[in-house]
Amino acid sequence: LQWLRNPGPQHEKRTLFGDMVCFLFITPLATISGWLCLRGAVDHLHFSSRLEAVGLIALTVALFTIYLFWTLVSFRYHCRLYNEWRRTNQRVILLIPKSANIPSNQQSLLGLQPLKRNSKETIV
Repeated sequence: LQWLRNPGPQHEKRTLFGDMVCFLFITPLATISGWLCLRGAVDHLHFSSRLEAVGLIALTVALFTIYLFWTLVSFRYHCRLYNEWRRTNQRVILLIPKSANIPSNQQSLLGLQPLKRNSKETIV
């Protein structure tokens, strides 16, 4: 969620949103189309020519191959973008330990009061 709230390049977020919408529309369409092609192939095997059945099976294989290829390429692209963002957008907070010989009122003046930590931050 931090990546989506980051004011970075908007085209990456639009691409992710567009790919998610396409995935939600294409997945049921590919499933229904594949099922219809296979049903047609079975019907052609029982009642009609084998050549049409082989053509429908080849169409189903091509459809699912293209669908899987698009899904894997899209997923890999977005994982690469996310990993690049994680590598270049790290938040690090340096904690300075309390010194035993400095009174607490002077520590707060020096800015050495305890800091709140978020779970997304790395302590060094």
